[in-house]
Amino acid sequence: MTTILLIRHGETVGNREGLFRGQRDFPLNEHGMRQTKALVQELSCWRIDAIYSSPLSRAAETARPLAEPRGLPVIQEAGFLDLHFGDWEGRSKEEVAQEEPELWKLWMSQPERLAREGTETLAQVQRRAYLALERIVQEQAGKTIAVVSHRAVLKALIARCLGIPEPYFWKIHLDTASYSLLEQSVERGYALTLLNQTRHLQDFIREVA
Repeated sequence: MTTILLIRHGETVGNREGLFRGQRDFPLNEHGMRQTKALVQELSCWRIDAIYSSPLSRAAETARPLAEPRGLPVIQEAGFLDLHFGDWEGRSKEEVAQEEPELWKLWMSQPERLAREGTETLAQVQRRAYLALERIVQEQAGKTIAVVSHRAVLKALIARCLGIPEPYFWKIHLDTASYSLLEQSVERGYALTLLNQTRHLQDFIREVA
């Protein structure tokens, strides 16, 4: 049995201000740093054998305090990079809703169908994230690994591992600095044993867009 700890990074200014983040490199804000400390304390008694992270600062800054007391490196994995939103990155969701109402409606209803020039699709994100996870699970078979990534990536990954068909995106909810658990075995494949654990957090923004 291989255990996969799926961690969404802590809060950033982009989360707080309702911006599309994507591959724009928002670091953790002060609240995100406090969330990360709480997450580290929550997971302090867990045996973790390897820690993988999206290359973006907000994920790496969440992963590093988990890795350091265990003497582990944070292994950057490009497959866990956030969805590339193109020219929506850094813009407020309110602005996008006003200026591109049809695309915004699609994002709010069936984001799996959203395809814009210069923008990555959820299917592309799902494919690269799953390939990365499958490779890591083979390399770390029987161990406990942590993956620190982003909302869009982790939702797509969970859906792929469990065989949840489209539309799946808004059926899975993940808060900042939450963690979820997957278990993988050769005989049964993937099973979700915990989703969006936030008991260690005092408060967080519940993002619904």
